[in-house]
Amino acid sequence: MNPLDLVRARPGAPFTVTFDGRVVEALPGQTIAAALWSAGVTSWRTTRREGRPRGVFCGIGVCFDCLVAVDGRPGQRACVTPALPGADIRTQEGTGHDG
Repeated sequence: MNPLDLVRARPGAPFTVTFDGRVVEALPGQTIAAALWSAGVTSWRTTRREGRPRGVFCGIGVCFDCLVAVDGRPGQRACVTPALPGADIRTQEGTGHDG
């Protein structure tokens, strides 16, 4: 059973974002992390030194493990940033800044 059925939620119409060029469906009110999780994506950043994969850790915007680049802006916290129609979301490597 879908969790939305349990609460009789009636979200608005789905829309799409892209993640590293892949089309991902999102619902109004979802964060980027929730949309990615729903699509089966659990990692979207790599650490600076060792390139280790990261995704959501705290889920409340404190730890910065879930950073992504959104529409060319690195350093966006996926767990608190709303998914917006047409957003171009990219894996972030390290700090997301060159050099």
